[in-house]
Amino acid sequence: PSVGHRMVGPFVFFDRMGPVELAPGRGLDVRPHPHIGLATVTYVLEGEILHRDSLGSVQAIQPGAVNWMTAGRGIVHSERTAPEVRAKGGTLSALQIWVALPEAHEEAEPAFVHYPADAIPALEGEGITGRLVVGASEGLRSPVETHSEMLYADIVIAPGARYRVAPEPEERAFYVLSGSTGIAGRPESFPEGELVVLKPGSEVVLDAPRGARIMLFGGEPLGERHLYWNFVSSSKDRIEQAKADWRAGRFAGVPGETEFIPLPEEAPRTPNYP
Repeated sequence: PSVGHRMVGPFVFFDRMGPVELAPGRGLDVRPHPHIGLATVTYVLEGEILHRDSLGSVQAIQPGAVNWMTAGRGIVHSERTAPEVRAKGGTLSALQIWVALPEAHEEAEPAFVHYPADAIPALEGEGITGRLVVGASEGLRSPVETHSEMLYADIVIAPGARYRVAPEPEERAFYVLSGSTGIAGRPESFPEGELVVLKPGSEVVLDAPRGARIMLFGGEPLGERHLYWNFVSSSKDRIEQAKADWRAGRFAGVPGETEFIPLPEEAPRTPNYP
């Protein structure tokens, strides 16, 4: 039986894309696909991704910028490499997280907002630099508008420096983008690619003898959610409806695109979804 999907605050899915070196003529081609009940947050580290959606949005996202797409009752989007970027090739590295929406906003009108890199506040401290992608921290607030309070930050810890992770919000985790870090006073070391979930409400200090870059994220508990393919909802019946709608072609299409990803009838299922 389904008991819901493990979350950290409102964060329900974390995906690192790349890094990959694309030869000239090759690029990213994620065909149009649907979402409900969530917001996707795309943050590019290197390269560029071209976003298109069923609202008619067309937006290239480059390093440091933020794409916030609210799926709500339903949206369709594609993620590709623009022709001029594809012709040159180059490195592509990006992160996409899915944020579950509060129940009162799960059926909100779909929306898309792009925030340029120069709108994202810089974080600075002793041996610490970074950017406050979403939320509030250290007296700063990101301009990214959200449906619930949360924190998402890109933090660089200089070799030998330490970074204090505050006990708020209650649920937090971090992903190691590069280098390695550990919790001061403990023997573990977390290398690149490791995702660490912290004990709720704990205050920890991270050290990085050789330096590290992490993504810190979290928020207050949002409640149980179910996850199937690209659909997130507090209701299993709503996910079944979304599956039927995509199968029957009832979602709006992406202008200018004819391709799409079919509903994966035998899709990999989370252990919690029957």
